Amino acid sequence: MSMQTKKPMLKETVGAQYYAFNKPDASGNFDLTSYEDTIKTEVVKKIGTTENGDPVNVRASGKDYANFHQLSSTDLAVEVVAFPSDDLAKMRGETVNTNGLVSSGGTKERPYFAYGKVVKLVGGKIRMEWFPKCQLVENTDDIETSSDSFSEQNDTVTIRAYAFNDNGDVKNYVDSSRTDFPEGLTEDKFFAKPIVSADDLDKIISPGA
Repeated sequence: MSMQTKKPMLKETVGAQYYAFNKPDASGNFDLTSYEDTIKTEVVKKIGTTENGDPVNVRASGKDYANFHQLSSTDLAVEVVAFPSDDLAKMRGETVNTNGLVSSGGTKERPYFAYGKVVKLVGGKIRMEWFPKCQLVENTDDIETSSDSFSEQNDTVTIRAYAFNDNGDVKNYVDSSRTDFPEGLTEDKFFAKPIVSADDLDKIISPGA
């Protein structure tokens, strides 16, 4: 048996973020087939990712029969230099009155949205990820006095991504450092709308097929 030596690509920087609000069905429930237009912002400083799940060990006849890992959700802590105020209010489920007054607090139903992130790798490679079913969990809104020199006053939005299909999948992604990366796929094409299935990607890389 021969030995292979692999040299994986290093991460270089975080890229833009993308999101698209979900359009609920007639009953007001999450609809995997319908989203609003995708929004792109280049405001991300850092993204921390935490997977929420537990290993499941199935025992039978006095021994381990199978082992699974059940992932329930993924938390994304996104540090940003700014965030569109109207979209943040929408993610928070706030009431926006016709005269511009925004009412916040109380019991609010927060909408679902798809969230996309970009990880740029050295050598011009890129990893692009869609989380099709997300909700805003919390956000910071800290402010401090200005000084003689400008200093960034960043905030963090925490987004929770849930399983969006019967397989329990939380995200779909492609990585251009892989040998099976689709030829001709660009960032703009991948994030034009949320990718919720392999069929969605096929429509992008083989239009009209």
